[in-house]
Amino acid sequence: MPADPATPEHCPPEITVVVRSHNDRDLIRDTLTRLCEQTVADRMEILLFDDDSTDGTLEIAATFPSVTIVPWDGLPYNPPRVLNRAVDAAHGKYIVFNNSDAVPCSRDAVERIVAPLSDPGVGAVYGNQLPRTDALPLVRKDYERAFGDGTVAASWGFMFSLVFSAVRTDVARRIRFNPAFQYSEDIDWALRIRESGLRIVYEKDAVVVHSHNYAPEILRKRFYNEGIANGMLYGAKPSFCRAFLGFAAESARDMLYLCRHHELGYCFRGLRYRWTQRMSCFRGEKYAWRQDFFHRKDSRTPLVPKS
Repeated sequence: MPADPATPEHCPPEITVVVRSHNDRDLIRDTLTRLCEQTVADRMEILLFDDDSTDGTLEIAATFPSVTIVPWDGLPYNPPRVLNRAVDAAHGKYIVFNNSDAVPCSRDAVERIVAPLSDPGVGAVYGNQLPRTDALPLVRKDYERAFGDGTVAASWGFMFSLVFSAVRTDVARRIRFNPAFQYSEDIDWALRIRESGLRIVYEKDAVVVHSHNYAPEILRKRFYNEGIANGMLYGAKPSFCRAFLGFAAESARDMLYLCRHHELGYCFRGLRYRWTQRMSCFRGEKYAWRQDFFHRKDSRTPLVPKS
């Protein structure tokens, strides 16, 4: 299978760590430093796929001798295409995906994230994410519910995050990322891994620091596009009533959280944040429904928008 970096002259690594970056100069040094300090560093290769950074990210990455920078292919950024390219370039038995802005919290984080893959029944593993110290209150709350000890997310229909995750290379080469998805490509991919009969595992002790405080316009864009992805994934007819009830229920949890943490001054901003998030997602789902993006023949067919 073709690979971008040259094949190692010596024994191939056991683990390939894939780092995707774009203008991450504020965090890339911390992330790469922590990766290079891992207990399994002597069994790892680190491949950096950068999306044409202009802020000095690549210059910082170039100071790490053990990091292989894979040249940008010159194409507009499409996460699944880049991820498939990374999978093809990997030499390890296991692939760890580690976003450039996700900083491992311990020296054994990579070792912990790949450990469950020794079970042949496990297809992919995702790790725990702690919000940054500057995270907004509702960002902290959402991360605590999605990750933490895993009990809340276990009650949801499905949960996965590629930010810090691992997969066996043979699985990733058999079950490819779908380029039709510009957002939520990890959910589509993990669902198809599960549908193949393999389990998705949450490893709470494999921890990175990662979160985003999105400006309102970025929040609207992100959740609108995640709404489109939801339509592609599930095909459910969007309902304003259901969206509003979801907003109300989540806002009630938000208010309880803010009360417990003595941050009631954030209530109005929090309501506006949650409304923007939920209604943007609803509008994206409506668009996907009108375009009839969902046309999945069976659980094994990759999702693609109709031409």
